Amino acid sequence: MSEQKLRDQLYASFKHRARLYYLIFDQLRQEVGEARAIDILQRAIRRRGEEVGRQFAEFGPDNLTGLRDAFLAGIPDDGHMFSPKVERCDAEGLDITLTTCPLKDAWIEDGLDGPEIALMCRIAAIIDNGTFEAAGFQFSAETWQPDSDGCCHLHIRPGTPDTSDG
Repeated sequence: MSEQKLRDQLYASFKHRARLYYLIFDQLRQEVGEARAIDILQRAIRRRGEEVGRQFAEFGPDNLTGLRDAFLAGIPDDGHMFSPKVERCDAEGLDITLTTCPLKDAWIEDGLDGPEIALMCRIAAIIDNGTFEAAGFQFSAETWQPDSDGCCHLHIRPGTPDTSDG
């Protein structure tokens, strides 16, 4: 199999994930209402993020340089899939802008309107909350909005040291 074919399949799998998120959300929305659908889907996606975050726990609560390097190294296609731009990395914070996103691209291709894409970005991005918080950091994000460039802006801050005697 050619490298290009493998790359095409990789991107298609991420778009498949986006389409599943939307279809599950849309079905839930019809059955239990939008607010409840958002809550259910975000809780499930966050749980997956928490599982992913375990691989970064060695860097928590404050090794932001180590976290940056490990996180960026794990972005598919040598980082091109999300095209991260590190805006800041110092002892007080790590800020990363994801300038591209195959999930958002899939929702655009499928004809969702701007507000619906923004909602799906907000739902999907909760995976990052689970990931970074499970690794021991504080986290917030600004997700894509209509008429904005790029995609998500990730803000990672040192967490609170675990002082348990555990």
